[in-house]
Amino acid sequence: MDSINLQSKKFFLYARKSTDEPERQILSIEAQLFELREYAKKEKLNIVREFVESKTAKEPGREIFNEMLAGIEKGEAEGILAWHPDRLARNSIDGGRIIYLIDTGKITALKFPTFWFDPTPQGKFMLSIAFGQSKYYVDNLSENIKRGIRQKLRNGIWPAWAPLGYKNDKENKRIVVDKEKARFIKKAFELYATGEYPLSEIRKIINKAGLVGKKGKMLSISNYQYMLKNPIYYAVIRYNGEIYEGKHEPIITKKLFDKVQKVLGERSRPKTKKLKPYIYRGLFRCGECGCFITTETQEGHNYLRCTKRKVRCSQRYTREEIISGQIREKIQKVSLCSAWAEKCIAELEKEREKQAQAKSAFVQKLRGELVEIERKLDKLLDLQLSGAITQNEYSAKKQEILNQKIEVSEKLRAFERKGYNRFEPMINFIKAANQAENIALHGNLFEQKDFLKKIGSNFRIAERTLAFDLKMPWKIAEKYNAEARSAEATPSKIAESEIWRRGRDSNPRRALTLTRSPSGRLQPLSHPSRWRSGAPSIPQKARTLPDCAPTAPRIYLRCVWCTPRLLE
Repeated sequence: MDSINLQSKKFFLYARKSTDEPERQILSIEAQLFELREYAKKEKLNIVREFVESKTAKEPGREIFNEMLAGIEKGEAEGILAWHPDRLARNSIDGGRIIYLIDTGKITALKFPTFWFDPTPQGKFMLSIAFGQSKYYVDNLSENIKRGIRQKLRNGIWPAWAPLGYKNDKENKRIVVDKEKARFIKKAFELYATGEYPLSEIRKIINKAGLVGKKGKMLSISNYQYMLKNPIYYAVIRYNGEIYEGKHEPIITKKLFDKVQKVLGERSRPKTKKLKPYIYRGLFRCGECGCFITTETQEGHNYLRCTKRKVRCSQRYTREEIISGQIREKIQKVSLCSAWAEKCIAELEKEREKQAQAKSAFVQKLRGELVEIERKLDKLLDLQLSGAITQNEYSAKKQEILNQKIEVSEKLRAFERKGYNRFEPMINFIKAANQAENIALHGNLFEQKDFLKKIGSNFRIAERTLAFDLKMPWKIAEKYNAEARSAEATPSKIAESEIWRRGRDSNPRRALTLTRSPSGRLQPLSHPSRWRSGAPSIPQKARTLPDCAPTAPRIYLRCVWCTPRLLE
């Protein structure tokens, strides 16, 4: 085709750059435009319009490219100037459209500074080969990228841009915790796990605290919902429906993540308008009909009454002050005095020291479980590679085993930090029971209500009397307290009480008073919160010992869970 015919033709100039390709592989948009304009001057091409696009050509659907071909079909131009055929098409549909426009005569010229084309059978054949090579290149590049991503996932490395709360470590090619944002994310999980905050309130609190997205924008409710469902924050990578064990540092624990998922799955219905803040609203039920007890204010006093929504009920109104007084009495019945609590805690601390010796054996057991889980994962992979199980079966079983590994790993980390301690619940119970008297006498109504909910359940009111079921071990504490009060009134009956354990058979010929220490082996188990003034720090059972009994005073203190231990 001579230069005269080219000068009479109208050309569209097209420049494209893929945003997902490294810049070193292709010329930038500015460089393409400069080179193409210089080439057009040199060849004396009539450029009627320039089209510039930054989008990959591996899939059809480029808006500017489609606009250019639509202009050619309308006859606005009959030629295209581009840097290379791969700038025009890297998929079979777009390449086929250009060849079809050449076949129909809509395109009569294609000019490339780096490629020769002539609208002949040979030229169209070479053009189709160039398009095929371009498609092969992008397909091969995609497969290489996918292979690299799969390898990263197997190595526990996040293969994409770091999620919120992490940042990319370009030097080590992994993600690391963003200390500034991670604390906000952990706080969001902790607040939502309580079940007291909806997503809108979480967004308001955390955004106000200073958490922003990657572009400095405030996070939306959907952003928080996605974040709270993302397992990457406890070091598990979820990618294309499959999970992998991550090697990055977790921001939260799996236990906290599971709590959040439970709250997400059991969200309550939207809250109604705020009600008057009565203390005992929704706490009690009627002992006669089972309906809820509601609260009303009449003449400056709060009254509790049955709602009577199910059946006719004969229960009358009850003053709130009466129920509050009964709550204080119930709390006092499970209280423990400081002297008894201190001695119990001291004995438990000694036992805890002994348990520390078994720490190494337990750690070894957990590490053995981790080794066994790794063996299961390897065996599962072998089964999948051999075709013995399907990909879906492999993914499901792998997720189950990985969750087991995460749980065992968290147990091991927690144990190594704190050590295994089975005495902590008992110590906490004794401390709480020791505070019961103070809460009953000096605590406000809200503190007393919270403590009541801690020690009991199934709260009922009938005949203006509070009743409920005590939880264990508070039921035992009340029983011991009752025995102590009974012994205070009639000391002789304490000998028959089942809460006293005998070290040896007693001889009732000589009775000892409660005002001084006996000269024999005793095992007091009753509750000492109401001893008389002047009584010893631990009540002692009146008994006469045989002649062979030791003369040195000894006291045995027994907890309901522990082996009796001698208190010197």
